[in-house]
Amino acid sequence: MLKIGHRGAKGHEPENTLASIAKAIQLGVDAVELDVHLSADGQIVVIHDETVNRTTHREGIVNQMSWTELKNLRIDGEHTIPLLSEVFDLVNRRIFINVELKGEGTAQPVVGLIQKYINNNNWDYSHFLVSSFDWNALQEVHRLDPKVALGVLTLTDIELAVGFAEFIHARSIHPYFHLLTRENTTQMQRKGFEVFPWTVNEPEDLEKIKSFHVSGIISDFPERI
Repeated sequence: MLKIGHRGAKGHEPENTLASIAKAIQLGVDAVELDVHLSADGQIVVIHDETVNRTTHREGIVNQMSWTELKNLRIDGEHTIPLLSEVFDLVNRRIFINVELKGEGTAQPVVGLIQKYINNNNWDYSHFLVSSFDWNALQEVHRLDPKVALGVLTLTDIELAVGFAEFIHARSIHPYFHLLTRENTTQMQRKGFEVFPWTVNEPEDLEKIKSFHVSGIISDFPERI
């Protein structure tokens, strides 16, 4: 069962920062999940929300701010918003990286960066998994490079997610953990999909989800898995 750190190790360090990614690695994760948007000048930045309001000391819309503006913001006074390439460099093939496409237009640059690291930095396709709630973005990734592993996120409908996952030959399905049962977990796995529920933090929830024999768990506290 894979241990996947949510936004790094969000329970320990500010989410989606290099410190959070480093903490997750220190805690022995198999992978980290993180979120990406584009800056106004097309840089792939690691941040969850469309705005910087919740996580930094300023306000603004991510895709209307330049990379220079974004990197000068502070998270909890000391951390910064990283580029996706900075996360790749920090991870350096020690674990695999689940990149969740949040912002519009992220599919093509993310695929380009993945290909760059595979071609120039001795990375492998097994080091990457691209997931999204935006199924059109996943279709675009598949069109650009069918070798990039895909994860289909769903908050509401596992059956629909399975149908789409079959259509785009996804690797995994990422359901909100409350949607899971032992039966639907087994059904997804029988169809050849890995099942990575999110975001499972409480000990009793972890025990329940583990009892379904899921393929991995996404958690703010990966050490609890």
